[in-house]
Amino acid sequence: MVIVAYDDAQILDVACPSGALEVANSHGASPPYAIELATVSGQGARTSSGIVLAGARRLASVTGRIDTILVVGGNGTEAAAKDVRMLTQVRRLVARSRRIASVCTGAFVLAAAGLLDGRRATTHWGYGDMLATVFPDVAVDLAPLYVRDGNVYTSAGVTSALDLTLALIEDDHGPTLAREVARELVTYLHRPADQAQISMFLSAPPPGDRLVRDLLGYIAARVAEDLSPPVLAARVGVSTRHLTRLFATHLGTTPARAVRTARTEAAVHLVRGSELSLAAIARRCGFRSAENLRQAFLDHYGMTGDRIRRMPDMPQPLRPEARRTPGA
Repeated sequence: MVIVAYDDAQILDVACPSGALEVANSHGASPPYAIELATVSGQGARTSSGIVLAGARRLASVTGRIDTILVVGGNGTEAAAKDVRMLTQVRRLVARSRRIASVCTGAFVLAAAGLLDGRRATTHWGYGDMLATVFPDVAVDLAPLYVRDGNVYTSAGVTSALDLTLALIEDDHGPTLAREVARELVTYLHRPADQAQISMFLSAPPPGDRLVRDLLGYIAARVAEDLSPPVLAARVGVSTRHLTRLFATHLGTTPARAVRTARTEAAVHLVRGSELSLAAIARRCGFRSAENLRQAFLDHYGMTGDRIRRMPDMPQPLRPEARRTPGA
């Protein structure tokens, strides 16, 4: 794996892939990943945070077959995409690579090198319009976390580099190793490619109450556990009645319905990103049965799990006024 960097790169774009691959090696990836950082000068790269990444190879010195070349993003992308030496070396390395990838605005470098022409690609949601305008031959899709078009992978902003790398690990070594890596990195869920860049927890302003905000994070990370109102209330040291009042005030819903929504949205990602049966997904996401999950999908998305699995894109939740209001 050759990670291509430059001055003012985003350090997480380097750290997420390299860290995940190192963990994969520690869990027995065979063959293991050999990770190299490369820059045009070979002098390392000063990241936008001010931390200097040393030990880089000069791009021109990289020879032989390459498994994967990955171009990172960051504030320095514009300059990198105009650097003739960078583009020449990226084209040369791509010709030697089995797989090509970019993180965030690293897509601009691939596009400037002509490697995304006629391909579907993504980038950080804040730069999609610019990518589409500057490179009209690229089919920009800002909905997913990452896009695979043939052997070319592009990903959205920053931490989606982890989702992309987990997908690469799964492609190379299977889902068991990818799950082990995700578990060690303490990431809650290996998100499928077509999960929206802006998740349900970021699409609306977070609740102002710290207790409610913390409980939402707790619920999202433990959908399979007992999340009944008395258990949640005991966790934060308030009465069930007071917890109900807090959720009504800050979320406009009950604790039980908030839990059901979190479980339903966790389940839809497993439906989209795995071959698990609905019964298995129901168990993993805290539903009593596949029928309970089916009803939750109907209430939340207006369609069954089988239809959701066959759809080309991630379904969108119904508007609140169109949803049924199941009992707690």
